[in-house]
Amino acid sequence: MHIVHHPGYVASGAPGTGSSFDKYHLVMEALREAKLPFTLHAPEPMPRRWIEAVHDPVYVEEVLTLNVPRAKERRIGFPITERVALRALLSPGGTWRAARLALVDGYAANAAGGSHHALAETGAGYCVFNDLVIAANRLIAEGDVARVLILDLDVHQGDGSAALTSHRDDIFTLSIHAERNFPHRKAHSTLDVPLPDGTGDHAYLTVLSQTLPEVLDAFAPDLILYQAGVDPHVDDRLGRLALTDQGLIDRDRLVASLARDRAIPLASTLGGGYGADLMAVARRHARSIMTLAASFDDLPPWRCEPPDGTDMPPAPPA
Repeated sequence: MHIVHHPGYVASGAPGTGSSFDKYHLVMEALREAKLPFTLHAPEPMPRRWIEAVHDPVYVEEVLTLNVPRAKERRIGFPITERVALRALLSPGGTWRAARLALVDGYAANAAGGSHHALAETGAGYCVFNDLVIAANRLIAEGDVARVLILDLDVHQGDGSAALTSHRDDIFTLSIHAERNFPHRKAHSTLDVPLPDGTGDHAYLTVLSQTLPEVLDAFAPDLILYQAGVDPHVDDRLGRLALTDQGLIDRDRLVASLARDRAIPLASTLGGGYGADLMAVARRHARSIMTLAASFDDLPPWRCEPPDGTDMPPAPPA
């Protein structure tokens, strides 16, 4: 397994927000608990010019100088501190690095990211900068890939990703989410599949198995950026669906097998997962990463050198 992680991912949320970034530390503990080997890669902060290629430079300046207006902080869900601003730079860097690793080895995971609610001029829903769109835009602009599918299986619609890419035909956004959940005002993804409350394993997997193969075959992406939120779980505090542990495993197995069968590299991000038992949430995230990696555990047929021809040795742990 190739895991991208940085200690700077951990930045506690404000008391009372219901958001604790400590889960990003616990995910690594859960991975180590499983006693499966993995290679750790440290991301670099995403250069500002690539963030400003997606987000309003005024908003970027507000975040980096810790001068985000209170109204925007309320929309994000917590104040922007120095640690939060650092994480907002590292997370897109991590998703980009995971994507670059996936282009070589088939699959890699960013042990953070999935900030799919962040919009051009503001963050929202515990998301500051949209790492998925930032990474996709940079990969395309630098010629690593031509077409990217942002596959969003978080329980909440990826409204920020949809809005930021609405003018593009080289980034496809597919969001399968709970219809009555946040955000209340939905954006228009390339394809939205809203589900009723209480959708369980069988119905969910049926929809996914009918929808994703058609998108992959019609759009033919060079890379999948997978927002692998675990909040569709029946016990999730902010979810409205009813997937079991096995349902989440089957979801990720299906995604991985469809990608591998078509020789499409896949990079995953954590996305949502909420509950009082943070270790239980962390184990769901870790199990998702391990399930995806298991489908890419031998040398994939599309293994190649990075597009620039340089070696990509693992970065040392930060």
